[in-house]
Amino acid sequence: MRLRYKIAGAGLLLVAFAVLALMLALSYEAPCEASPSLPSGSPSMKAAVHRCYGSPDVLVLEDVAKPSPADGQVLVKVHAAAVNPVDWHNLRGEPYVMRLSSGFGLPENVRLGVDFAGTVEAVGKNVTQFKPGDEVFGGGRGALAEYVSVPADRTIALKPANVTFEQAGAVAVAAITALQALRDKGGIRPGQKVLINGASGGVGTFAVQIAKALGAEVTGVCSTRNLAMVGSLGADHVIDYTREDFTQSGERYDLIVDMVGSHSIREYTRVLKPDGTLVVVGNTSRGRWIGPLVGMIEASVYAPFMNEEMTTLFATLNKDDLLFLAELMQTGKVIPVIDRRYGAHEIPDAIRYLEEGHARSKVVVTFP
Repeated sequence: MRLRYKIAGAGLLLVAFAVLALMLALSYEAPCEASPSLPSGSPSMKAAVHRCYGSPDVLVLEDVAKPSPADGQVLVKVHAAAVNPVDWHNLRGEPYVMRLSSGFGLPENVRLGVDFAGTVEAVGKNVTQFKPGDEVFGGGRGALAEYVSVPADRTIALKPANVTFEQAGAVAVAAITALQALRDKGGIRPGQKVLINGASGGVGTFAVQIAKALGAEVTGVCSTRNLAMVGSLGADHVIDYTREDFTQSGERYDLIVDMVGSHSIREYTRVLKPDGTLVVVGNTSRGRWIGPLVGMIEASVYAPFMNEEMTTLFATLNKDDLLFLAELMQTGKVIPVIDRRYGAHEIPDAIRYLEEGHARSKVVVTFP
């Protein structure tokens, strides 16, 4: 019996050491690496690069190799690109758990940005959907740059003529997140009562408009200074969270989409109908280890024990959803809202502003 206890104790000690070693490895930050030299005469472009983890101060606009479209790809000259929370999370390597895939000590991918809008400069072999000169928008890795190359059949679509490059450049991540939260996870139907918690943010401003376009009665939750803006997006009701706690209102909703994690799961269930659905999209927690994932973890833990539907969302960019959003923009049912615009040399300031948590709607970077 004593031998068993000794073996069990040794095993627990090994596990503790392994966990401690992993924690140290995840939290370690190496010094910034030097930029590699480009081959003489090779085509180059400016791109936002971070060769270590850290604040926006480690981000530089650097000369990197200009991409060329491979077979099935489209090369786009970027006119506008949006910054998203994922950018500052990648920049800082936080929450630390994400470094399991992004890299220990140093980032494996030094480029930032996803959303873009611009003009097709060249197409690869077998691309028939696009041609040079087409105005397009979508999502691509490393989009905070003068050029981005993306698969023609996956994350790019023609830009509606009635929206600007800046507006279209703000769409991909936030609007697709809103759409998939409402339609795919929330199962939204015409006539339902839908509450958007965080209605003035990047995802929230799209969620209000998309929910209205899909026929819902929409309630938006935001701060005092954003009441008029959220109302102008079509929200039927707007709640000022600084003056009213919607979980105490007695109102019941068919669907709640939560971007901020301002209440506990049990508080949300107080205002959900018995067959209602809560979709947890984000959380404003800044914890270094799991950060905004805390809301998703909480929802996953509670889900098996609740009558109401609890679900989380990691959005996936795809062409069909871009085309759906393009149609909504073309018909005027969705109009991207822009808070601030920054030049290419101001990308650190753009990310810093977004990270402060006071941005209304989208923050966009323009390239000459």
